[in-house]
Amino acid sequence: MDLMIWIWLGAIVLFGAVEAATAGLVSIWFVAGAVGALLGTIAGAGLAVQLVLFVGVSALALALTRPLVRQFAGERAIPTNLDRVIGETGRVTEAIDNERAAGAVYVDGKTWTARSADGTVIPTGTQVEIERMEGVKLFVKTCEEKVEVK
Repeated sequence: MDLMIWIWLGAIVLFGAVEAATAGLVSIWFVAGAVGALLGTIAGAGLAVQLVLFVGVSALALALTRPLVRQFAGERAIPTNLDRVIGETGRVTEAIDNERAAGAVYVDGKTWTARSADGTVIPTGTQVEIERMEGVKLFVKTCEEKVEVK
């Protein structure tokens, strides 16, 4: 048998194994391209035609299937504590002084380690808004006083 038949069969197996080992569709299009090139080899095409078939069929498979994959897969965001506390209001339970040590903020029924987002010292009892989270630390800013209109 021709050496290129074995090379394209090996490529099919290799790309198929990579696809099987990964969670997302990363190489299935190359399997289709290698099958196209293998068929070209069996039909007696030269190496240049085989390579064009490989690239062309791979690109075509990608173009045809990627929109379908995105449609069916969709985004599967898993809510975390981050999603719940960003933008929420909490109360400082241990003074926050970035120069000395991180303080603590009580928000969403839990006490979190906190740092001041702008570096200011925030005393205990102050109401703060959570801006972001890095690791398990919340970065907060002092809430602006809300004036009630009567």
